[in-house]
Formats: sequence, C-alpha cells, structure tokens
Amino acid sequence: MSSIRPSVRTFLLSTALVLLCATGASAAGLGVGTVNADGLRLRAEASTDASILATANSGTHTVVLEDTGDGWYKVSLNGIEGYMSGEYLDVADEGDADLGQGKVESGGSTLNVRSGPGTSYDRLGSLNDGAVVDITGVDSGWYKISFNGSTGYVSGDYLAPCTDSGSTSASSALGQQIVDYAMQYLGTPYVWGGNGPNSFDCSGFTKYVYNHFGYNINRRASHQLQNGVAVDRSELQAGDLVFFYNGKDSTPVSHVGIYIGDGDFIHASSNSYTVEISSLYAPNYDQKYVYARRII
Repeated sequence: MSSIRPSVRTFLLSTALVLLCATGASAAGLGVGTVNADGLRLRAEASTDASILATANSGTHTVVLEDTGDGWYKVSLNGIEGYMSGEYLDVADEGDADLGQGKVESGGSTLNVRSGPGTSYDRLGSLNDGAVVDITGVDSGWYKISFNGSTGYVSGDYLAPCTDSGSTSASSALGQQIVDYAMQYLGTPYVWGGNGPNSFDCSGFTKYVYNHFGYNINRRASHQLQNGVAVDRSELQAGDLVFFYNGKDSTPVSHVGIYIGDGDFIHASSNSYTVEISSLYAPNYDQKYVYARRII
C-alpha cells in the first residue's frame, strides 16, 4: 500500500479542447490574491494535511473566492479551485492582474458588460451564456475583462474562472509542475546514493522532486513501486514514475525516472552520470521498460 495520501482527482470533461471552469464565485467575497512565497501549495481542503492540487511561486495571482475565517482562503488558481494559507497570500478587494480566462454562466440569458464595477455604470454591451473572456482584474466583487478591445466589468456571480485550454484535471496540472521543477536539475551529477540537490542517483532524484511537492515517496526504486497506482504505458501523463529492469538485479526494477510527455522522461542516469532527458523508445530503454506508477 502506498505510504502517501492519494491526491484528490477531479473528474471533469475529458475532451482536451474544452475549457474547464470552476463554480461561479459569490461577488461579495471576490478578490485578487498575490502569492508572497515560493512553492505555496494549493490544497484540496483548508488544512496542511490535505492533498496538494498545485503549487504557485511568489508573484502569482489567484482569484480569491472566499475567506474561510480560519487563516485560509478558497481560491481559483488557473481555474483549479482549492485552498491556500492566508499567511502566504496578500489579498485585496481590487487589483489588476492576469487571471486567465472566465466563462459566462448566466443560466441561458445574456450578461451585461458595464463601464465600471456596478449596475449604475453605463452598459457597454452583453455576453452570451457560455462566452469565454480574458480576466484582467477584480474590483469590488466584479471581474474586469477585455471587451471589444477595451476594458469592461461583469458581476462575479456570473463568471467562472477556467483552466488553461487543454488541461483536463488538477492532477495533470500538478504533474506538469513536477516536470518543470525536475527540469531545473538537468546536468546535475549522478552519484550512487545521492539524495540531492548537488547530486542524485535515480531514486534519490525522484524522491527529492516529489518531496518538494509534499509527497514522501520511498527511497529505493523497487520500493517506489509501492507508491501511487499502476498506469498503463499508453496512458502515461506528465509526472508519472517510469520503471526499468536490466535483467540482472534481484529486485523487480533497476531504474526509475519521471515521465515528461511525448515519449520522453527525465532521470539521473548511471550511463551518462548526469540528470538527462531520454526517450522511452530508445532501444536501451524501450526493451527494459516494465512499469509506471501515478503518485498524484
């Protein structure tokens, strides 16, 4: 059994071209949050024990949906809804920021676009239910949006932040962040027993990367087979662990890396003695590939 908590999986529409949107926020609680520390974790619940949905570095902007009243905020980070600690989040009722895209959820009617944040401002036009717009800020419970080449405002009750196009779940978003973090260590020397950050062996590298995101996976490659859930090779996604067997060791696997997409994986290689990117389809790895595990 895995020694780590499984990540909360968000079962959303599977079509890659569909924008995924959070539930519309109450206008009264709407605000903009700015992360003030690197590696702030977006949690599934308002607790440090809750599963990690994503991480954000200093300067990242989020849509604040609700103050939970216990030192946490319910937020939308790139359309992924979760909770962030208020200790590392500067919150304001208004502010300009690139907050991604939003989808109009007006129950089938049109949504008025105003020249300012309130119904007393001039009407600039309207948006149809389902329309997708760029969110450029928040002001007094209203979203500031790009509208016909200028700036408009719509009520926060009828606009839902959306994920980036092509993202299908919180799990895949975090998987890409894991890959991005691992890529920082390209070229780091391979040393047997290396635990990082100045040197790694293969399982030391995977453990170090996952530990950064709050996942305490096992140390040895063969023991990391006990973490997460099995994944078929045809269903690999960014962040999955991929395992290989050289046919010589007494353990079920002899090597492990992190899948990055397009048939490639990043790993601490004992062949090149460095952290590098290799292809699963290279003869040396295609013939030795045996398993994959999904940790998040």
